[in-house]
Amino acid sequence: MQLPGLRLLSCTFFLFLMNARLLFLTGLLGVATAARAQQLNTAKLDSLLTSLATNNKMMGSLAVSRNGQVVYNHAFGLAQLAPPVPATTATRYRMGSITKMFTAVMIFQLIEEKKLTLGTPLATFFPQLPNAKTIIIDQLLSHRSGLHNLTADAAYLGYMTQPKVQAELLAIMSKYPPDFEPGAKFDYSNSNYIVLGYIIEKLGKQPYAQALQKRVVAKAGLQSTYYGGKIDPKKQEAFSYKPTGSGGWQPDTETNMSTPGGAGAVVSTPADIDRFLEALFAGKLVSAASLGEMKTIRDGFGRGIMMMPFQGKPGYGHGGIIDGFQSLASYFPDDKLAITLSTNAHNYTLGDAMGDVLSICFNKPYKIPDFAASTFAPAAADLDRYAGTYASQQIPLKVTLTKEGGSLSAQATGQSAFPLEPVSQGVFKFDQARIRMEFDAAKPSFLLKQGANTYTFTKE
Repeated sequence: MQLPGLRLLSCTFFLFLMNARLLFLTGLLGVATAARAQQLNTAKLDSLLTSLATNNKMMGSLAVSRNGQVVYNHAFGLAQLAPPVPATTATRYRMGSITKMFTAVMIFQLIEEKKLTLGTPLATFFPQLPNAKTIIIDQLLSHRSGLHNLTADAAYLGYMTQPKVQAELLAIMSKYPPDFEPGAKFDYSNSNYIVLGYIIEKLGKQPYAQALQKRVVAKAGLQSTYYGGKIDPKKQEAFSYKPTGSGGWQPDTETNMSTPGGAGAVVSTPADIDRFLEALFAGKLVSAASLGEMKTIRDGFGRGIMMMPFQGKPGYGHGGIIDGFQSLASYFPDDKLAITLSTNAHNYTLGDAMGDVLSICFNKPYKIPDFAASTFAPAAADLDRYAGTYASQQIPLKVTLTKEGGSLSAQATGQSAFPLEPVSQGVFKFDQARIRMEFDAAKPSFLLKQGANTYTFTKE
């Protein structure tokens, strides 16, 4: 979940438009080899996480489990800035939309108990919601209902930190006209899973928090997973932070967890999320048939679960953003490998960080990025020459470069501007999205490099 809008991490080229993206989901890293993962290079993982924390790129925790055993569990950075409290492997993070996997599991448990079906109309529970007679449970699970995403509107920012009861949120959702007819298309909406959480409460006659404990936590043997409340450092819960713009961190907002509910209120640790994924795929939470329904993918999303491959290896999981927290969790059934990365501060794309981790876990060629600040100062005349608007024949996008102080800022069409850091003569970077721009000394053009992609932009 992400603010504003608690939006799903999505898979698209436009990573560098200031949004966190799952680069490794696109499969752009090539075709996988048949070799299984060998001995885990824990020293390289240590080096990567230490570099991220030392250079104020990220703080959080990473857990890697194989065959049901934790093979790597490492925290980096701080759980709290003032007074400073180092993060540990016991530190708990708000998991955002990873909650949706838990909610989907409980819905399928109720289906197996014959308390509802994928075809049950929403009107059975909440007839006041738009299109309730034609929306079915399947469409809520797969984000194909057309219910408007309440967290996508500016009004949400006015009440996100305040407690809300079910009746209030249902009233808010009832006011929005549907975005499209049920089943017409996929469009991620947190409203779907907030409503599913309410259905779990109605059918089970108990709060979501209690259902979570009974139906998932106890069955999977989780130790640090629960419905969150106000952040409490006495429970080893991390606070979240955002970049200051000067290389440091400042406190981020704190959403009241009464609103995200079944869409994003779970608090946990990476090791516990790994354990949850292992229990799910081992048949401890739902039947093989139900898991198959969850894994049926359309438009990149199944029913509460996302397709998350890496270099051709099939993977399943979910991402989550809420306030300054970001998490990614993925399970690779062929390798019986579960990996969860959770952060409470980031100035580096989470998808890239997870791609780094996966490259190490699967023993792919990988070099830890150099995050050291550059001391290179470009000439003012060069900055004047670089400034302008550029277009590419490869993608329908324009980028405007503006001289600011001793460097440049970049702004893509319809997006916010972001600063570029000078690296060397004609070379600039933006680490948060792993962008590198290389200007041609003879032509008014530059190469934009991001991951394995290179695009040529020419000044208009």
